[in-house]
Amino acid sequence: MKIVFRTMIIVVLILALVIVGALLMSNDTLFQTKTNITSEAALIQDRLVELSEWTTLRYDYSNVIISRTERTLSLGVTDINYGEAIRLIEYSGYLKVGTDLSKLQISYNEETEKMFIRVPKSKILDNVVDTDSAIVEDVKGNIFSDYPTQIIFDEINAEKKLLEEEKVRQGFLDEADIRIHSLLTSFLATNGYNDVVIEFY
Repeated sequence: MKIVFRTMIIVVLILALVIVGALLMSNDTLFQTKTNITSEAALIQDRLVELSEWTTLRYDYSNVIISRTERTLSLGVTDINYGEAIRLIEYSGYLKVGTDLSKLQISYNEETEKMFIRVPKSKILDNVVDTDSAIVEDVKGNIFSDYPTQIIFDEINAEKKLLEEEKVRQGFLDEADIRIHSLLTSFLATNGYNDVVIEFY
């Protein structure tokens, strides 16, 4: 009787161990949830970092500026202007705005199931003028007037800087941040993350 009772206890213990083991093996997410979520967050960050500088807005522009140079001869009492030159410079270019996703910071809170993302604020990525298609016309000049090519480039560069400042004042960078927010939200939603907090720094 004792042998039968002892055998039954051993069988019951073995069955209990087998059942518990099977449950643990079939429900391995108990141990892997944290690892999987952390791995997925890292994978998403890697995917976004691959985009590097993410251009979100592009502004195409064309401009016409008047540039002038002059040569004067000082005679003590008065100055004589003998080499005035005026050029009309017509050119086009584009302005790109975006963010550097290599500096993206991602974290995931398992308790709230919320994804936190810190993104660098948008900045001017490119301001390029197509100098090959620029048109320079003589408005005024004579054989004494000298018009170095460098002056044309200096004038264009000064205007490019003014354009950047104007677009920033008009909220171009803020508009790019809004678009980045929308794109990131959509990207993460397709990866199953619907509760996302995005902060720009």
